[in-house]
Amino acid sequence: MAPAHPPIPTLDDVARAANVSTATVSRCLNDKSKVSRETRERVMRAVDALGYTPNFNARAMAARRTHTIGAIIPTMENAIFARGLQAFQETLHAEGYTLLVSSSAYQPDLEAEQIRTLVARGADGLLLIGAERGQQIYDYLTRRAIPTVLAWTSSFDHGFASVGFDNCAAMRSLADQVQAMGHRRIAVISGILAGNDRAEGRLRGIRESLRAHGTDPDSVPVIETGYEIENGADAFETHMKRAPRPTVVMCGNDVLAAGALSRARAMGLRVPEDVSITGFDDIELAGLLYPRLTTVHVPHRQMGRVAAQELLETIAGRKPRAARELAVSITMRESLKAI
Repeated sequence: MAPAHPPIPTLDDVARAANVSTATVSRCLNDKSKVSRETRERVMRAVDALGYTPNFNARAMAARRTHTIGAIIPTMENAIFARGLQAFQETLHAEGYTLLVSSSAYQPDLEAEQIRTLVARGADGLLLIGAERGQQIYDYLTRRAIPTVLAWTSSFDHGFASVGFDNCAAMRSLADQVQAMGHRRIAVISGILAGNDRAEGRLRGIRESLRAHGTDPDSVPVIETGYEIENGADAFETHMKRAPRPTVVMCGNDVLAAGALSRARAMGLRVPEDVSITGFDDIELAGLLYPRLTTVHVPHRQMGRVAAQELLETIAGRKPRAARELAVSITMRESLKAI
C-alpha cells in the first residue's frame, strides 16, 4: 500500500503557526512593506517550516494578473544579453514579478510561436529584442492589448515602447574613429542581417562612415555569420587570406571579435601590430581578452532596468508608449592602433 501523502499546507495553517491572521500572512507574501520586520520574519519561518506555497492560480484570477513577464531573446549561447536581462529581472523581482525567458535562436517563426505561448499562459507583459518582425505580430499584440517593450533599439516605428540606442550611429562613430586613425583597408564581420535590425544598423553605420570619408562602401568585404566565437574566427581567417590584407577587421559584436582575436594568434598574426580588431557591446569578455578589445560600450544594465520600469508603468496604465534612447560610447583599448 502506497504511503499517504501529507496534507498540503494552507494559508490558515501558516496563520495558526505564526499566531497571526490570514490577512497578515497574505500581506507578508504580497506586500512586505506593510508588515513589521518581526512579524514578517515569524510568518516566513512558518512558511518555510510548513513548506507552504501560495495558490498562484487563485491569486492570478483574483487580481486578473499573473505577475509574470515574458522575455524572448535571440540567443542564450553567449553573454550579449546577459547583463541587460539580469538588471531587467532584478527590477521586476523588486516589484513582485517573475520573469519567464525564451530563446528564439534568431528564428522569426519561433519567436512568433513563443510570443503567442507566453500570451496564452497569461504573461502580463513582454520584452522583445529589436524591432524587426512581421507586422502581423505587432497587430496581434495590439489586438490583445499586451504591454510590450522593445529593447536594444530606439525604434518607434511600430508604436510600442522601446528602450535602447541607435545601432547605426553607434557603429558609425566607431568607424569614424577607425578611419581617423589612418585605416582604409577595412573588412567587416557582421551578424546575420535577415530579421536582425541591430546587425543591419551596425553595418549601415560602417557604410555611412566609409561613404563620408570618400570610400566606396561596396568595395569593403563583408562576411555575414552566426554569433559564435568559431564563426568569428573562420570569418577573420577568410578576410586575412585576401590580397591586400585589411589593416582592421570590424566585428558586429564582441563575441565575433573574440573569435577573430583567437584565430589571429593561431595564424601567427600580432594584434594590433599586424591587424587591428574592433567589437561592439563591451561585454565583460572585452576587457579580459588579450589584447583588450576596442569596442562600443552599451549600457546593458541601465537598458534592462529602464526597460523593466517602462514595462511596469505601461502595465499599470500610468505611462504612454515612448522611445527611450540611451547614450553609448567608444571604449578604446589595445586591439586598435593608428597606422
